[in-house]
Amino acid sequence: MTRKGEAYVRSLSSVFDQIDYATREARGEADGSALRLKLPPTFAMRWLVPRLTRFQALHPKIEIQIFTSHEPANFRQEDVDLSVHSHPFPPDDTSQRRLLREVLMPVCSPALLKQGPPLRSPEDLAHHTLLASRHRPMDWSRWLVQAGMTGLDGAASVHFDNAALAYQRAIDNLGIVMAVRALIEDDLCSRRLVAPFDLRVPTPGAYYLACSQVGSASPQLLAFEAWLVQEALDFEKPSCCASRSEGRRQLQPRRPQT
Repeated sequence: MTRKGEAYVRSLSSVFDQIDYATREARGEADGSALRLKLPPTFAMRWLVPRLTRFQALHPKIEIQIFTSHEPANFRQEDVDLSVHSHPFPPDDTSQRRLLREVLMPVCSPALLKQGPPLRSPEDLAHHTLLASRHRPMDWSRWLVQAGMTGLDGAASVHFDNAALAYQRAIDNLGIVMAVRALIEDDLCSRRLVAPFDLRVPTPGAYYLACSQVGSASPQLLAFEAWLVQEALDFEKPSCCASRSEGRRQLQPRRPQT
């Protein structure tokens, strides 16, 4: 497609979006009191939903409808107002706003740490069951490389359809899961999960926020977007449990070779 063609499509898209919104409003489907969110399942269950009571206390008349999917939202084809999606790298779309960084860390239950095979060094992970989400196949290898290892021989592994299942099985003593810190911070604070090592590995990825251009000026959407961004900013401040070192083995990230 030529540049003129791309510009033509973009201009038509905004017009069709406005027609779609006006049509839904005429049918009574867009009264402005409901917000439709499309979110990754684990992000919805473990980060957003536990915080929603704070938004509802501020805006009790705004109805929140949550749909979960691992696929990013297509605002032209889906009836969605706001989406959050995990991108492995910063997206080219400058309209998307970074919400939460991705920082990897292995975690397990306190009982497994005390009663299971010792975890004195990353090599000891070979004697444990490693848990992961099939949607995040590179997380374990990223962390192991930074710990100075290229792999683990003999380690059993179990992969789940989403990370929430893997986190729950770690709480249930099944094994050790490579977690995104933002999604298990509450479990660390409550001691449902503990970190056997202090090494935390940032990834190039993050959770990004995007809003539909249709109705983007609605006070309901603006209120929720502002609240969500502030929640993310508050979360990424140092917390009481972020500095805990009890039970952790001190590891230094591997420096790139030059």
